[in-house]
Amino acid sequence: MPDEESQPTGHALVDDIAAKIRARIMSGAIPIGAQLRQAELADEFGVSRTPVREALRQLQAGGLITVVPNKGAIVRVPAPWEVREAYEVRAELEGLAASRAVSRVSRTDLDTLRQANQEMYERPLRAAEHDADMATESRRENDVFHDTIIQVAGNSRLARAILEINETFPRNVTAQLLVHNERHREENYQEHLRVVEALEQGDLVRAGEEMRAHVLSAGEHLAQWYERRSSTVFTG
Repeated sequence: MPDEESQPTGHALVDDIAAKIRARIMSGAIPIGAQLRQAELADEFGVSRTPVREALRQLQAGGLITVVPNKGAIVRVPAPWEVREAYEVRAELEGLAASRAVSRVSRTDLDTLRQANQEMYERPLRAAEHDADMATESRRENDVFHDTIIQVAGNSRLARAILEINETFPRNVTAQLLVHNERHREENYQEHLRVVEALEQGDLVRAGEEMRAHVLSAGEHLAQWYERRSSTVFTG
């Protein structure tokens, strides 16, 4: 068990455990539909069941897990309509970010965007399909692309709003779609290119439109994945 003096206490301990569980769910280390057993988590974190139970309640309140009678806590499968609603809002926010970025983007920023997009597209072509790190790297490169534009936009409140939506659904699913769906990966690559072109040309209207269309397309792919997946995992 870890040194008690180095561990958070009270609410801080609950928040810390909730954050660790959330991170595992978001990364896909704990997949959707998986059961979360209090005893196992308590042993793993070296704590009693009480803070684990409170952490799970926190995650339940946030909609990330659900509690099923006689089954306990499981990682919740988002409903497709939830994904579509969230991405509709995200599309408007990221469209605004792209429009704002037009007057602020530098040549270095544009190079970063192009490199991240190219790496995201080419990585699955270079690596074996069973490479477990491939989806992680593709997700990181996709994040670099979007995060660069959000940072260049220069609005911290806008950035926080986008982050809140991004933390609603496990990020590994989007990465798996990009890695294993060649058609979607090609579409994603071309959509990114159109955003970069609009930024480089100083067209704030087109930059916003291209980003909105891209995010809506990504949301529809994700919603359809959950539609297929919801019939194959335990949902209670």
